[in-house]
Amino acid sequence: EWAESGSMYFMKNALLAVLVISPLFGILSTRVVHSRMSFFSDALGHSAFTGMAIGALCGFAEPAWAAVVFAVVSALLLALVRQKTHVASDTAISVFSSAAVALGIFLSTLGGQSFTKFNNLLIGDILSVAPGEIGLLALILLGVVILWVTSFNPMMLSSVHQALADSRGIRVVWKNFLFTAAIAVVVTITMTWVGLLVINALLVLPGAAARNVARNLPQYHLVSVVGGLVCGIGGLLVSYYLGASTGASITLLLAVWFFVSLLFRTSR
Repeated sequence: EWAESGSMYFMKNALLAVLVISPLFGILSTRVVHSRMSFFSDALGHSAFTGMAIGALCGFAEPAWAAVVFAVVSALLLALVRQKTHVASDTAISVFSSAAVALGIFLSTLGGQSFTKFNNLLIGDILSVAPGEIGLLALILLGVVILWVTSFNPMMLSSVHQALADSRGIRVVWKNFLFTAAIAVVVTITMTWVGLLVINALLVLPGAAARNVARNLPQYHLVSVVGGLVCGIGGLLVSYYLGASTGASITLLLAVWFFVSLLFRTSR
């Protein structure tokens, strides 16, 4: 009934958002999984939460923009630390992630403030998405696709063998910075709709499932995008008819798809 014209525009907006978000996460997921950055993307979510708390504390009308800036800066600093120091990646990510979430909680409860106003960030509400925000997401998707088309081979080579990429004259550091910033922006903008608790799963599960069944790189990316899109639409329908969280519903379907893909992997 919500698909009928002239009614329930919030569901139509949510569907449009899913149609944009799912391919976006599907594309980024292949890079996250291939580069073993799943923990890194989780740390970006914590940084985005801290940026949101800073924006609210400063009285910004749109705290999300403060969250975008803080998440991008944190992502670039973390990438720089990983690139320039000998600290293990998991150690550096754990330090940044713990510090970010602790700072966010500290600022959001400063002066005895209630944390409840940030509860929506943890669970998310895709039904609150506005048409203008969908347009912004579409522009981000277009930018990510352009980045993917123009930089796919250099980024893939840097993921496989960074020293070889350096010897070929590829600016690995700048490619990594650009990709890291793209993940930070996507995580920050979609956090209020998907939910901080499950957003990392959307950056990992599509690519992880696709890796189990794909036989080459084109299949890998195609299966990741299509799998994310199908689970995204299915999760929206499940959440509507069962009255559950949309982000959690999408994540559960992606998890089911991942375990099914494991069966295909073990049967080959």
